[in-house]
Amino acid sequence: MTTAAARRTLSAEDLHALVRDLAADPEAWEPLARHDPDQRGAALLRRDGEVEVWVLSWLPGQDTGYHDHGGSTAAIYVTQGEIREERLSFAAPPRGQTLAVDSTGVVPALHIHRVHHVGTVPSVSIHAYSPPLAEVGVYNEDADGIIERRVQPGDHELQP
Repeated sequence: MTTAAARRTLSAEDLHALVRDLAADPEAWEPLARHDPDQRGAALLRRDGEVEVWVLSWLPGQDTGYHDHGGSTAAIYVTQGEIREERLSFAAPPRGQTLAVDSTGVVPALHIHRVHHVGTVPSVSIHAYSPPLAEVGVYNEDADGIIERRVQPGDHELQP
């Protein structure tokens, strides 16, 4: 039987605290960091009824592409290197922030964004989502320049 606590959705503040606390325990996440020049590394650290947490490893040129989290709020904590988070905006360039070591960003549940590696050294970041990802919407431009959304299961590594 699932308890009410297991179904609770964490707030942005709770997610922020969670990724910060997990980052403070490198023995938990360092073994999951995997840098591969062909694709961004992604390893599941935790999944339960209220949150899921991934360790992502980045090299130059690696990018999630624009996506949404299907209604889940996210917090991102950078443990090594730098990444950039950018949100899609109408009639304006994407709005973004560069996250360096020991910094955190929060992505509201309904925002469309992308994350990509910046800098010259490998990066590692911890990403927490609440509720756990049921689906991810991936955005691409078709041959006519129209943006389309493709749905991907939430338990699969994001493929831009």
